[in-house]
Amino acid sequence: MDEVQVVVAHSERATLRVGGTFLKVDADQERIDREARAMALATIPTPDILWRRPNVLALAALPGAALGMLGVPSTASSLAWSAAGAAARRLHDSPPPPWPGRLSDETGSALEEECAWLVAHDVVPAEVVDRNRRVAEAAFRPYTPVFTHGDLQLTHVFADGDEVTGVLDWSEAGQGDPLFDLAILTFGHEERLDQVLAGYGKEVDLDVVRAWWSLRSLTAIRWLLEHGFDPATPGAEIDVLLARM
Repeated sequence: MDEVQVVVAHSERATLRVGGTFLKVDADQERIDREARAMALATIPTPDILWRRPNVLALAALPGAALGMLGVPSTASSLAWSAAGAAARRLHDSPPPPWPGRLSDETGSALEEECAWLVAHDVVPAEVVDRNRRVAEAAFRPYTPVFTHGDLQLTHVFADGDEVTGVLDWSEAGQGDPLFDLAILTFGHEERLDQVLAGYGKEVDLDVVRAWWSLRSLTAIRWLLEHGFDPATPGAEIDVLLARM
């Protein structure tokens, strides 16, 4: 008999796996609907939608395995990482959906607020926060919004051998910064950035990618702590901040 596996869970949403079926349970029905629309519009492989019910989306499992996980060296081939970069480029070159992504309200004032909280609560040393805040400022620049996944972490990209078989979790998809996707894909695995960019096939500003590593870490730590996650695990947000030193 299949067991119910909790893939991830917090107060806003949860993902469960039962055999070859993933159940995404979300308190926000609009987010469920938006995810289904994004998957229908995406120009790269996505899981098959098996059925939809209020607040639940059932998805078929993808073949292959995720590119890796934080804190553990990825065993995926360099060609698989390049294929992930190529998939990101196909998505970014496609017509964007009509709604903004989650980064539309990302502002310098929000960054300052999170930095102040990290120092006040002694979560990260002040000199580490200050250094990363200065690095993060490069992300605040004009760019042309494209179709972004919005949470393109390596655990959401599946590959079989050297080929990408699909991308999971489109709940944050929308119009956004293409370099944010590339930064999240290589977050905690900076050694794979060259391979991703080889597949992406377009020159990018590396300072902006590094800025997103810092900005994403600084602004995510409080949320992670408040929702039961540990940003101090190996390879996670605090390690990414320390790497900028």
